[in-house]
Amino acid sequence: MKPLTDTDYIHALIAEGEHQQQDFKFEISDARKIAKTLSAFANTDGGRLLIGVKDNGKIAGVRSEEEKYMIEAAAQLYCIPEIEYTLRTYTVEGRQILIATIEESSRKPVYAKDENGKPLAYLRIKDENILATPVHLRVWQQSDSSRGELIRYTEREQLLLEQLENGSLLSLNRYCRQTGLSRRAAEHLLAKFIRYDIAEPVFENHRFYFRIKKE
Repeated sequence: MKPLTDTDYIHALIAEGEHQQQDFKFEISDARKIAKTLSAFANTDGGRLLIGVKDNGKIAGVRSEEEKYMIEAAAQLYCIPEIEYTLRTYTVEGRQILIATIEESSRKPVYAKDENGKPLAYLRIKDENILATPVHLRVWQQSDSSRGELIRYTEREQLLLEQLENGSLLSLNRYCRQTGLSRRAAEHLLAKFIRYDIAEPVFENHRFYFRIKKE
């Protein structure tokens, strides 16, 4: 079987379109914006960033070495902790395409600094970078804890289970309202249910909800 040329390989990737593990960038003019994508990939399933490709899949090519420095700045200066990535150059139709490959991080959450220097963590959902909720942050923080945790099944846990089992999607606000729990306590309990595969977050209409984990 004939090996793929650079052109064949890049066109095959472009044919996939943008998705949870792939994003197109025509150019990099702001390292902070790229840091957001790197954070989202690292906090989810990893992914590829094709630089020099327009949103519609048209090959534009990169204009200078500056793009490589922008990626380096995004990964090392604007991500916390620093993100490791691999960068390869491909030549297609006389133009250079860069592919930055990011693995899923074993040290979550990975934050990206915004324009004010505030660290924010992102998730990759389909072809979008979505801000992680406090519940996601608690899941990662609890997962990173070296202490074992005793699961106590109290009235609070029973009430949450009943609300999840009614079949509808449960929002954090509604859960707090119906139980009288503080947001902090509700976030902690939902995170615990997610960690133990009882519940799962669902992203619908640009908001996160929670439901019983599907088999």
